[in-house]
Amino acid sequence: MKKILILLSFLTVVACKKDVKSEKITESNSTETKQPASRTAGYSETKNAYFGNLHIHTSWSFDGFTNGSVTDPDDAYRWAQGESIPGGGDGTPLQIKTPLDWYAVSDHAEWMGMFKMMADPSTPISKLDFAKRVTSKDQAIAFKAFGDFLYDFSTGGPLSKEPLFSDENIMKSVWKEIVDITENHNKPGKFTTFPAFEWSSNPNTQNLHRVVLFKNSDNIPEIAYSSLNSTRPEDLWTWMEDSRTNGATLLAIPHNGNASDGLMFSLNDSDGNPISKAYSDARSRNEPLYEISQIKGTSEVHPDLSPNDEFSNFEIWDYTLATTAERNTHRKGSYLRQALLDGIRIESEGNGNPFKYGIIGDSDSHNSAASIEEDNYTGKFGMENDPAHRVNGVPGFPEPNNQQIREFSSGGLAGVWAEENTREAIYNAMLKKETFGTSGTRMKVRFFGSFNFDENIISNDDWLTTAYAYGVPMGSNLTNPKGSAPTFIIQALKEANGANLDRAQIIKGWVDAKGKTQEKIYNVALSDDRTDGATPVGNTVDLKTAKYSNDIGAVQFFTTWTDPEFDASQNAFYYVRVIEIPTPRWSTYDAVSLGIPIRTDIPATIQERAWSSPIWYSPK
Repeated sequence: MKKILILLSFLTVVACKKDVKSEKITESNSTETKQPASRTAGYSETKNAYFGNLHIHTSWSFDGFTNGSVTDPDDAYRWAQGESIPGGGDGTPLQIKTPLDWYAVSDHAEWMGMFKMMADPSTPISKLDFAKRVTSKDQAIAFKAFGDFLYDFSTGGPLSKEPLFSDENIMKSVWKEIVDITENHNKPGKFTTFPAFEWSSNPNTQNLHRVVLFKNSDNIPEIAYSSLNSTRPEDLWTWMEDSRTNGATLLAIPHNGNASDGLMFSLNDSDGNPISKAYSDARSRNEPLYEISQIKGTSEVHPDLSPNDEFSNFEIWDYTLATTAERNTHRKGSYLRQALLDGIRIESEGNGNPFKYGIIGDSDSHNSAASIEEDNYTGKFGMENDPAHRVNGVPGFPEPNNQQIREFSSGGLAGVWAEENTREAIYNAMLKKETFGTSGTRMKVRFFGSFNFDENIISNDDWLTTAYAYGVPMGSNLTNPKGSAPTFIIQALKEANGANLDRAQIIKGWVDAKGKTQEKIYNVALSDDRTDGATPVGNTVDLKTAKYSNDIGAVQFFTTWTDPEFDASQNAFYYVRVIEIPTPRWSTYDAVSLGIPIRTDIPATIQERAWSSPIWYSPK
């Protein structure tokens, strides 16, 4: 029986400049809540980029505590604001180099806080025999107890019948404390927090997890909804609709389709029926965003699905959630690009689009610290805080599980374009899908589309105002082609202290005249005066020192592109992918700091990247 393991040259390229025609358009696919009259410092009508994470666990998650995490939600919010917190493991403190703009602790709803309580001798739950194993100083014993616990709950064993594990008073009190801590750290205009939890459904160890995020604590439910209530996403959506009826404002973000073995983006519902329009509407209404990259790898695309994409083999974490380190066997249904293609095909057949996702990156750290900085990586769990454990293996762990840890990515980042750093503005941006995801870099990406842009738009100082007035931003719909092809604006700015940019690409997907899905990648901007995208940008990484230089690459890209193969009768989507020059992977930084050889079973360098939310086109 399987057990579950819940383990991311300055050169500006300007081309094809176009101006704006006179007709203003107001196309959008979102419902926007009203912006408050009061404005905070930094307010901008043309919006700012704010970076954060909403997928963060602490020791109050059962797997966080069992795997060595020692910090709580208060620590997590202090870390995101730049403070040092305890790291567990070898005791090395955790501290981010550059603080984040917003953050959300999303501990598992299942047994929330209960494992942490086992370490408190004043609590009844600490008196259980099982608690002695969970709190063992021997990490291997605690990890085995964790696996045995999940096995009992999946098979109806004795632990699943222990009343304390279903005590509603505990569930209510822990959830309330998390919400209160979240409220205490919210500072409009400076640092934004959101109440959140994770619903962690794992049927047959296939990941269906969702982070459930609330705009604020108004009319928030007393208990977080867990997979112990139901493992079906449809039931979670029903609970969310009921919560809205009771006055709450919330959305859900699925993650790690790459660990779902084809289940996350299945073309059938939970009962095995083909996707209907009602299903599509419910899914898109409750889940506007998808987490494309995090510690458990990147789920944009897989080489098996897109063999012509030379950048598809990026940080592939190819496992289910089984403790046996079982590999996935189903690629289709596991990766976002394929889901976007399936979504427009389903929509063209009249059944709505169940996979109309905006894009974010995120973390899934279980030690309160998002670990987004490649040269400041602190692992997913407390047990990996020691870099020797991350690279060489955790004592007492089976080697397949240690290999999983080596293949972890550093955390990703969620970028939102919002008027100000407040709950209202950032939540609106999420609903509108004016978001982008990165693999951890703080690159900024903007993307606009229109049938009304003309050649001089990006040469004007007020191009952003014009772009919003006469086009649509990422996350929106384009319609009414008026016989012309759409033109897109792409802007990408490198991270201030990060790596230069290699290229900007537009990925297009469409449904052809025979009803089949197609995809194509266009290099719309290349650094270093290259005209052929097949020519590599180069590699400046010194593996002996884990250093690189910005002697190659571009500081920014700013260009327009018009689809040369546009067919107004075909459903399509477009999104931007921007790729950096090669830099050292976190495991290379660790090996150099430890003075040991760089491992050959994981990449020594990576090309970090960012993805915009798509812009969709439909003929009607």
